[in-house]
Amino acid sequence: MTFNILQIIIPTDPGIYLMKDSDGKIIYIGKAKNLKKRVKSYFLKNQNYKTQKLVQNISDIEFVLTDNESEAFLLESNMIKKYRPRFNIELKDQQRYTYLRISDEKYPRLLVARRTRDGKFLGKGKTFGPFTQGSSKLLTIGALRKAFQIRICKTLPKKVCLEYHLGNCEGPCEFKDAQDRYPKHVAALEEVLKGKNQTKIFTKKLEEEMHQAADLQQFERAKDIRDTLIRLGSLQTKQKMEYVKNSDEEYFGIGIQDQSATVMNFRMINGVIRDSDKFFFDLVGDNSFSNFLFQYYSTHKIPKYIIVNELPENHDLLESLFSEQAGFSVKISIPTKGKKKDIVNLILKNIDLIHTKGGEPGLIELQEILHLPQTPNVIECFDISNHGEDFAVGSMAQFVNGKPNKSGYRKFKIKTVFGRDDFAMIGEIIKRRYYRLLEENSELPDLIVIDGGKGQLSAATKSLQSLGLKLPCISLAKENEEVYVPKNKKPIIIPKNKPSLKILQYARDETHRFGVTYNRIIRKNQIK
Repeated sequence: MTFNILQIIIPTDPGIYLMKDSDGKIIYIGKAKNLKKRVKSYFLKNQNYKTQKLVQNISDIEFVLTDNESEAFLLESNMIKKYRPRFNIELKDQQRYTYLRISDEKYPRLLVARRTRDGKFLGKGKTFGPFTQGSSKLLTIGALRKAFQIRICKTLPKKVCLEYHLGNCEGPCEFKDAQDRYPKHVAALEEVLKGKNQTKIFTKKLEEEMHQAADLQQFERAKDIRDTLIRLGSLQTKQKMEYVKNSDEEYFGIGIQDQSATVMNFRMINGVIRDSDKFFFDLVGDNSFSNFLFQYYSTHKIPKYIIVNELPENHDLLESLFSEQAGFSVKISIPTKGKKKDIVNLILKNIDLIHTKGGEPGLIELQEILHLPQTPNVIECFDISNHGEDFAVGSMAQFVNGKPNKSGYRKFKIKTVFGRDDFAMIGEIIKRRYYRLLEENSELPDLIVIDGGKGQLSAATKSLQSLGLKLPCISLAKENEEVYVPKNKKPIIIPKNKPSLKILQYARDETHRFGVTYNRIIRKNQIK
């Protein structure tokens, strides 16, 4: 049934509008100075095809009034974070910060702090952070657990386990003296996670232990302590970089292609580029550069100067809102000459390079054909390479914006499957890959592709379900290039001339090549 805009009463006040589908689910949230004027504009004939697709899915519209446009901006941002509608801008970079949790148990554990969609932390205990993604990789949870003798067992056993014999835990499950010392270990860990001066004291203590271990010829222990010291130093450096209080600035460039926007940024601190990211969003409804910036700075430190290649709409209002949030004057400007102009031009040059790679039209097509929630800018493809029972390996190729990202490639030795069972092997490597990403709180792909048919796809989806993940996952069968999706008996046949199929074939073939090369190296080494 087609939605009739004439059947609802639309207020002329400022506020936000929540568009819902036939199931009552919110699919888009927007703001307006005049709600009636803005909402009616969606139903005009001159909209782009992505906005037309949104309109086709509308079954109801709800309104929330505000006193002014500033309040509408704030309410829209909060509501988008809460409901995460499929047609709104959702910044993947919102997960760039890692939070850690010390559990509320008799002998606490150290865990990654998980969050609900509206930002609330799950689980009891104390939460610490945010830590930048770089620092969380350098200072892994494993290193912290070992350094502070923190247990990893989910349920406290009656007898000490392997972790005790490896020297990673003192065994509070069995030994009274370890139980007495455990609160001190947890307290020291808390001080380090808080970033207080206790870190320096702990570092000095570790240095003394390292020298003692070396004197006693406990070289493995000395090496472990040395590695921990390096990681601690990295954490402190990263924290300083992320939270410098001096004047700073951030540069943005935006480019439009095929009704989609590409945004790239450089963050400058004390004249040095410290960080860079790329973002993509569809030009649906009110999705704009202005909305992007407001969403971005709801999770990032606001600088004094925001330098752009084009002024966002409502830039005066944005400056006012950012200044109020930051506690100092914030200026958005376009440079006309000098070094700042050169930096913006460099960003635009990078965006042009992304657009000329040619992957984007095929990715948009994939989103349409597979009914994906967003454009699959990051695709991870998996394959098994078999050459006898003793030479089975797994491989993964990562594609970003339709092109190979070779630094993201991964190879797997099969550890738990014996005999030629491709389904079980796919299940193993999928589980290992995404268990690790969850542990690291790393970014997950937009689409997973399996080289194979229904059986391989079923094994992969079972592994994802066991991890509590609902990532889009498909398989590509070689014989007729059939695309299988979960819960569909019949495959999808994509015409051979479509760029979407070419991306899937490229990813599949690259993964196969990478796996065969790894398999050949293993066989050659074993024969030697």
